[in-house]
Amino acid sequence: MTPNPDDARRPPGRSGLPVGDLPGNGPVTMDLPLPECALAVGAHPDDIEFGCGATLAKWAAAGCRIHHVILTDGSKGSWDPDVDVAGLVHQRMEESRGAAAIIDGVAGTGRPTPDRVFFLQQVDGELANGVDERRAVARIIRQVQPTVVLAHDPWRRYRLHPDHRAAGFITLDAVVAARDHHFFADLNLPPHRPQVLLLFEADQPNHVEDAAGFEGAKIEALLAHQSQFESTMAIRPDADEPPTGGDGRSAFAAKVRRQLTDHGSLAGRPSGEAFHVMTDL
Repeated sequence: MTPNPDDARRPPGRSGLPVGDLPGNGPVTMDLPLPECALAVGAHPDDIEFGCGATLAKWAAAGCRIHHVILTDGSKGSWDPDVDVAGLVHQRMEESRGAAAIIDGVAGTGRPTPDRVFFLQQVDGELANGVDERRAVARIIRQVQPTVVLAHDPWRRYRLHPDHRAAGFITLDAVVAARDHHFFADLNLPPHRPQVLLLFEADQPNHVEDAAGFEGAKIEALLAHQSQFESTMAIRPDADEPPTGGDGRSAFAAKVRRQLTDHGSLAGRPSGEAFHVMTDL
């Protein structure tokens, strides 16, 4: 997630996190059947971990094959006007791979990390829902054939960041394109129709995935994005203390857990991640 200096001066919501609070109410479903394959699409490095990190970790632990698509290069992700932008882009790619390894449960195990992170490298802050962007995501959908696609909710009211809006619409339009032979026929890939779409940062959440037992994996995956410590996470950037230290990590972890509690409460669960679910694809 690309930081905005104004975020540090805004009064936080209940969770205190960039994804905000829950405006929706009404009937809520709970826990999809375990998908064989899931594809999560985020605008920036760390958006996937914020939006659905616990859900992906839960599914991965049960044998689901997880893939990540990161649409932008994260090049605006620093408050330092003199930052080496090329170096930042490279760092954020490596952080994303590290976070994916944590979600997959292979970080630190000595087992190889699956190469399941796709980088589209669009310019951060300038993402547009164009034909080329839809083609690229539709190609990945046809290649990996996900049962479930997870993405930003592009219809969230009063959303400020243009990349999050664009990322949501790119993904929805790519899902439509990927299912039909006549869209992007030049890809020479068979069409694929996912069964379920889960929108995180949902304007009207109607589904919760139980996150109990996977809160730590979500937090650890977020903390892999060290370039975002100072901005998004309010953690001292030079800190090397464990998450229980006084560097801001414990406060950040508490915010994440508080949001998981808020989301889980929609379905009467102690911990969860909330989405808007769509099944008529």
